Amino acid sequence: MTQLLLFVLLGMSSGALVGGLSLGLVLNYQGAGVPNFAIGAVAMLGAFEFYTLRTAGSLFLPLPGVPLLGVGKPWAMLPAFVVALVVCAVVGVLFDVLVLGRLRTSSPLAKLVASLGLLLTLQAIAVQRFGTGGQSAPNVLPENSSDLVHVFGTVVPDDRFIFTGIVIVATVALVVLYRFTRFGLATRAAAENEATAILTGLAPRRISTANTVLAFVLAGTLGILIAPTSQLDPTTIALAVIPAMGAALLARFTSFPIAAGAGFLMGIVQSELIYLQTKAWFPSAGGVSLPGVADLVYFLVIMAVLLRRGQSLPTRGALEEPRLPAAPSPKRIALPAVIGVAACGLALIVTSADIREALTNTLIAALVCLSLVVITGLTGQISLIQLGLAGIAGLAVSKLAIDAGIGFPLGPIIAVVIATAFGVIVALPALRVRGVSLAILTVAGMVAIENFGLDNTKWGAGIGGGSPVPEPKFFGLDIGPNGPFPDWHGGVPTPTFGLICLAALLVFGLLVASLRRSPIGQRMLAVRSNERAAAGARIGPRQVKIIAFGLSALIASVAGVLYAYDFASVAPSQFDTLSALEFVAFAYIGGITTVRGAIFGSLLAPGALIALVMTNLNISPTYLLIIGGLGLMLSVVYLPDGAASLALRDQPPVRLVRYLVRTRRARSAPQEVSA
Repeated sequence: MTQLLLFVLLGMSSGALVGGLSLGLVLNYQGAGVPNFAIGAVAMLGAFEFYTLRTAGSLFLPLPGVPLLGVGKPWAMLPAFVVALVVCAVVGVLFDVLVLGRLRTSSPLAKLVASLGLLLTLQAIAVQRFGTGGQSAPNVLPENSSDLVHVFGTVVPDDRFIFTGIVIVATVALVVLYRFTRFGLATRAAAENEATAILTGLAPRRISTANTVLAFVLAGTLGILIAPTSQLDPTTIALAVIPAMGAALLARFTSFPIAAGAGFLMGIVQSELIYLQTKAWFPSAGGVSLPGVADLVYFLVIMAVLLRRGQSLPTRGALEEPRLPAAPSPKRIALPAVIGVAACGLALIVTSADIREALTNTLIAALVCLSLVVITGLTGQISLIQLGLAGIAGLAVSKLAIDAGIGFPLGPIIAVVIATAFGVIVALPALRVRGVSLAILTVAGMVAIENFGLDNTKWGAGIGGGSPVPEPKFFGLDIGPNGPFPDWHGGVPTPTFGLICLAALLVFGLLVASLRRSPIGQRMLAVRSNERAAAGARIGPRQVKIIAFGLSALIASVAGVLYAYDFASVAPSQFDTLSALEFVAFAYIGGITTVRGAIFGSLLAPGALIALVMTNLNISPTYLLIIGGLGLMLSVVYLPDGAASLALRDQPPVRLVRYLVRTRRARSAPQEVSA
């Protein structure tokens, strides 16, 4: 019992970070109506800013390609702390004014993916500046703050109590601010009904900016304070927003005390699980305790709460009805498909091996984007777990082949069935929730798949390792990347496997295009637009959601199988959470409602054609993530229907050529002479 209480105290540090970030999430949602996935990245930004000023006297500007700016000798603690928070505040102002301010009347999907864009951008810039390794962050608290407190016969660093006290004070201050001040009452009024707030003389845009800045400053403060107790890197603090999202969801994005309390509870649960892993009865593999148990617990708790509670987020009144990305019905399918398949097939045969590999990766990535088109673009369900389902299918192919001796084609079929079943299980909460709540659930599921599934040494690929996948053989014929082909193909991988990926994309591309024009596709669009109206029209939103989740999981699992064969192994790094968020970004940039949008977005995927071009130009692949993050924010604001929504004749170079041609014709035409 004493040990259990001790680990409760030890879990206060991580609980303070999660609880504090959940406070920032509630702040941002109350002010701007957005569950900001970038809050953790802002905390990381503040920590790195403070680190560079204190250790090197350099200013870290979160801009692509801008190096650290030397500003003299290492700074003292207080000015470095203030400047770091000022940088966080400036980022908050720019994000609210330039992005969120232009999305006032947009759908929750648009606001959510905009925050994903900021997360990817800040994380990629941090990787560009500091690499992926960890740094030793300087301490903010006084030197004697490292004193030990004797509790339960052992010692606990007193910074755990200090962090807990800071978050508790911040919680009380926010409760007082939002209940008893004019600013707080104005924020609550604008959150409840923006249109009515404007009529009473309030300024929702200014209120949104103030709340965003306050949330970003709070996040930066937490990052600076907590970084010395954990590893300062571009990932750890940034992804702490995922459990914080769960805590804020439990608080319905409205209650500061519940959000902070749930965050502390998550930190304590994680600490207690660390203690329980020392017990002999705790499940283990190879003498090592199973990883990711805490993430699995978080996911199951969130799923149980959502199944019981149903739709949990309050709706915000606005001046206009939010507009979802347009989902146009494809007018011509056969001819573009024939031309595209012919061109791609020829390229697979006649190009060099590196181009062929990039093209194959592009084709597989297009399948992942197609799964997002079905579930998010056509049905309106924000799912961030698609790449995780692909990872499950790829891992199943490996285990079936290595451990059970079940190879191609039965092995991939069983793997696709397993991953599709997981996708349908995720659909169960979607029968009662939608929108942001579902996004939080699916991203928690994505983390659980990565840490508890793929990183698991017992049934997964193992942390930092990979599970081998043998070449697929059909009646003795090797049809994998090393399969035989006439000698003119120019090296490995041969065109054989690329042509199979092309065939898979053709089948599912035609399926999704036909789905949009079919009766079930019309039902999906009706559910996306208004579930209540769809139910009133006897459409059946539950059945439509299950079909959409099942079909999208099927497409994603096929992509996972192809990825496994393409790389000849399944590694957790291929199907991690950040990569899953990147695919959402690429699909949205291309156009998350159309097949051509999925193909356009797949060009940006890791290892795809654009990545190959950047490698040949000696451009760091980190810039691809920066392009994805910035492109996502720009796309949400200025081109919500995706880049593929622009016809060739509407592109700026084509419009310029048409203008010049018309001008030349007008000047050369004979002029009529009036009498």
